[in-house]
Amino acid sequence: MKGIKKSLTEEYLYLDFSHQIEGCMFPLHTSVTLFLLSYCDCKIFKVCLVPTEKGADISLKNVVPQDVEVQIISRQELPPIVQNCCLPAVVEKPDNFCRAGLAVVLRHIIQKSYEADPSKKEILELLGFKKTCLKACAEVSQWTRLCELTIPLAIENFLRESSDQHPTIPAEILQLERKLSEPVRVHNDDKLRRQKLKQQKAAGVGPSLAKEKTKSKVPREETSEELDSSSESLELKVAFSKLTVQEEPATTNREPSHIRKAKASDLPPLEHVFAEGLYFTLADIVLLPCIHHFLEKGIEVMFSPHPCPTWTLDWNSLPAAVSPKEERMSVLFKQSGIREDDSFAFIGKMSSDRALRKQQQLNNLVYVVTNQAKPGDRIVDFCSGGGHVGIVLAHMLPSCQVTLIENKELSLIRAKKRSDELGLSNIWFIQANMEYFTGMFNIGVALHACGVATDMVIEHCIKTRASFVTCPCCYGFIQNTSKFNFPKSEQFKKTLSYKEHMILCRFADQTAVQLPPQRRLVGKQCMCLVDLDRARAAEERGYSVQVISMEPESCSPKNNMIVGVPI
Repeated sequence: MKGIKKSLTEEYLYLDFSHQIEGCMFPLHTSVTLFLLSYCDCKIFKVCLVPTEKGADISLKNVVPQDVEVQIISRQELPPIVQNCCLPAVVEKPDNFCRAGLAVVLRHIIQKSYEADPSKKEILELLGFKKTCLKACAEVSQWTRLCELTIPLAIENFLRESSDQHPTIPAEILQLERKLSEPVRVHNDDKLRRQKLKQQKAAGVGPSLAKEKTKSKVPREETSEELDSSSESLELKVAFSKLTVQEEPATTNREPSHIRKAKASDLPPLEHVFAEGLYFTLADIVLLPCIHHFLEKGIEVMFSPHPCPTWTLDWNSLPAAVSPKEERMSVLFKQSGIREDDSFAFIGKMSSDRALRKQQQLNNLVYVVTNQAKPGDRIVDFCSGGGHVGIVLAHMLPSCQVTLIENKELSLIRAKKRSDELGLSNIWFIQANMEYFTGMFNIGVALHACGVATDMVIEHCIKTRASFVTCPCCYGFIQNTSKFNFPKSEQFKKTLSYKEHMILCRFADQTAVQLPPQRRLVGKQCMCLVDLDRARAAEERGYSVQVISMEPESCSPKNNMIVGVPI
């Protein structure tokens, strides 16, 4: 009967052990095997660790699954049949049947886990179509060799290298990346591709567009219909149906004739979801721990803690003209022979929701600046726009001189009007591109300076040895200029090419509130990586730099702050 566990022969699983790093047990074959045991919730094997060196310090906490009993034995204590084999190895009592080698052992664990509990059909699915995943030996199968030997050994060598040397990406990882970029090959390829074509037609995405998307590695802005389609792609539906062991019901209706008659060359390609294509298999079990530890060794997405996440200005007690609510929005009329900047009309105050978010953004910048500023300091608000940041700082820091620099005349006029209402005497207004400003200053500030403008602000501050507090924006506009080349830091240059950095920047703009949460999370991580490159570049020039997420994060889709202080 289904679900009834069978009584199985007692078996012993022998694993090499050399050392561990941050929760990973080496060699990686051992980590991969333990990962599969945990994934299968398998308790039918007696696990024995065999140290490769005498007196090795073995601490199993946070490494071995808590419900797996492990004993430590010496190599001399191995059964004679196992002493003739490479580990990992599994032996059936009475020690006369041995299975050795990573792929063989992993396939055996899956089979035994299913035999112990036939209700776990999802475990058997790990062996893939016709149950042949990693069945072919490494000597004749390039894929088995890559998963079983090449990638684990390459990652082990990579992790042994000193982090100070910024090791390059192993060629084996690039080989895997090329493999994953190949079209998916599945036994029902034609049927699935026609279903995908039908899905795209229903979503208004034609095959020509689909081909265009596969050719271009740089993501483009997508329509809302495309976003809805991609968030529930055919590939993901098929993959999830396998993971939950819920076969999709057979379709009784025939496909429309334009779908049935479409040429194979016009069908959209299937995209990789997992290592071997659409389904989660044993290959993913092998590669996931390896790639996870490879990525951990790389550049980590990490924010510095916010210095005071709940701090806020008492906006109700401030003069009305200080608040961004008082800035009036303008509409520009295009008239024959007249530039847009020459004619405008006011249409009302900033909306209350937008004003609240602007206040929250200002809380973050003002807190950092007011805690750095000293009496007599000169503060420059670069790309000041209507003076949101500069006016608040001038009001809050009357002993400091604040300069607003903006190249749009109308924005600066609005800022000066608000300043005049407040009677501020410690504020200057300069209409110019920032490179024409040559004065000395102590702190540079920029709220949502677009694209490379953030980099120009940071560079201006570094040359003057001033502190900087910037909130970047429009990452997709970042590109090489006569003044900057990207990536900027030595650490990132050894990891990313210019093209890869541009892709990172484009994804960093995928943070709009209307996007799916998972895509926004990826966008946030990419934002942090781009800003970490900026931070590392400033650190290489003698600065202490933090990348901080503004509070609350909902104050803006572009909610990073880069705070730098000269050492």
